[in-house]
Amino acid sequence: MNIVASLALLQLFLSAAATVSGNVSTETVQSAAPGDVVLLQCYTGGNLTPVWTTWMKDGHVIASNGELHVDSSAKDPRLTLERNGSLSISKVISDDTGSFLCSSRLPDNRTINAHVLLQVTSGPNNVSTMIYPTIVLPNRTLVSKKGDSLCFKCMAWSSPSQQLNLTFSGASNNNTSLAFTPFPVLDYTIKDIQPSNQGVYTCSALNTVSNRMVKNSTELLVYYIPSGHPDCMSVETQNSSSVQLNCSWFGAYPTPELRWGKDGDFQVTDSLVVSLNRSTLQEGQTLTCTARHELLKIENERSCSITLRAPYPQGDPMVSVLEGTNVTLSCREISSVPAANTTWRKGQSLEPIVPGSKYILSVEGPDLKLTIVNISKYDEVYYFCRSENALGIRELEVFLTVKASSSTYTGAVIGVFIAALITGCAFIVAKILYSRRHTICLGGGFIQAEDRGDVVDLVESDDEQIFQDAVPRLPPLTNGRHTTLVQIHRIPSSEDHEVIVETHPEPPEQKEEPTEELTEESREEVEELVSF
Repeated sequence: MNIVASLALLQLFLSAAATVSGNVSTETVQSAAPGDVVLLQCYTGGNLTPVWTTWMKDGHVIASNGELHVDSSAKDPRLTLERNGSLSISKVISDDTGSFLCSSRLPDNRTINAHVLLQVTSGPNNVSTMIYPTIVLPNRTLVSKKGDSLCFKCMAWSSPSQQLNLTFSGASNNNTSLAFTPFPVLDYTIKDIQPSNQGVYTCSALNTVSNRMVKNSTELLVYYIPSGHPDCMSVETQNSSSVQLNCSWFGAYPTPELRWGKDGDFQVTDSLVVSLNRSTLQEGQTLTCTARHELLKIENERSCSITLRAPYPQGDPMVSVLEGTNVTLSCREISSVPAANTTWRKGQSLEPIVPGSKYILSVEGPDLKLTIVNISKYDEVYYFCRSENALGIRELEVFLTVKASSSTYTGAVIGVFIAALITGCAFIVAKILYSRRHTICLGGGFIQAEDRGDVVDLVESDDEQIFQDAVPRLPPLTNGRHTTLVQIHRIPSSEDHEVIVETHPEPPEQKEEPTEELTEESREEVEELVSF
């Protein structure tokens, strides 16, 4: 009770002294970390040594060299009162945080009052960064796969307060702030991670009182591989005694490992070229390239293969052309692996064809074309499309036939045409003469009976006996039948000329075998004569 009263009196005294005499009063804030030695100053205005100084905290006298005595409960061996009135605290602890009041009497009877706020700060401590799900490499680097979703967790502890900040530094940017919070834990998520998210992630913890900052950085690698398999291809070379094969697998990170065959060693590269001698190769041989990567399991290794093929040129084996014109020989070779070297050659000696005004070489896609200008008989030889690779040599033989120009045959063609025309006319005339042979034999020439106005009537009646006496009869045949003679008579008339043909059969000698008036053969002959 006495202590409380003494403190109250001291406080009233300090306040009164400050009010009456206008003494100096100050307020300061100091911070210290646990374990530090801190010095709280009461008078900073000069080199005067105070007559007495008293320090109080939380209503207790903790240090004094004046009339007031230190409370026994507040005695602390870590506290030392200096001659200039400052209070020294060694090995500061977090419980030292609080307000300290100081009052000093100077030799000139001035009183100095000071208010010092001591903040014992701690941290940031235990700053850490977590990124998951990831793979941890031996050097503590984290690895994720392209397309994954990652969670980031930044943690720290500070006293009395703190600020957490998550930043990213990549290939194209530096220290980009992603998120921040005043709380002890910061959470952040990236969905569908991409290669652009590869870099260093830093968790920064700042003690807002002491301004002390602690950082923790973690490197994140984003691995990825192409969706397809490696590409195998042959490389064209001038020397056909060997084969160069290239295996490439671009677009993988980190760089993959490639190997040709089964017995070779893997090499860290995205493009692997090997050279093989033709003596070790054979038709239809298959060579395989295997790719290995950290994201692929051994059973999931990817590969490509290439099958060796000998050349096989294709084209027309025979070509005909007219003399004096141009001709183009075409050759195509698309089946060889590796690609064959294809050339045109001439004659049985396989003389290489040199491009010039006579020979023009051109390439149209897979076709190698040879154009021969102004064809002559000299060009009627064998031409060879020769394809060669490490598997062998094959040739397409093309024979060029040169025909004489069409002007040479013009006279012959005309002669043949005239001969054919004459022959046709002769045939037609002969046909007409043959078809009118009866008319010609009867003395009518080519003029038919109708053209002369003659009428031929066949009369077989027994009642009419016109010109009966004038018709001679033929002797009877051995078979008892009679033959009737047909005779044509001209009857003059002013209007028409009527020719009456009358047949008179010979009277039969025997009644049991009547004689025909006109035999069938005779009838046909008469009808034929009349029709013509």
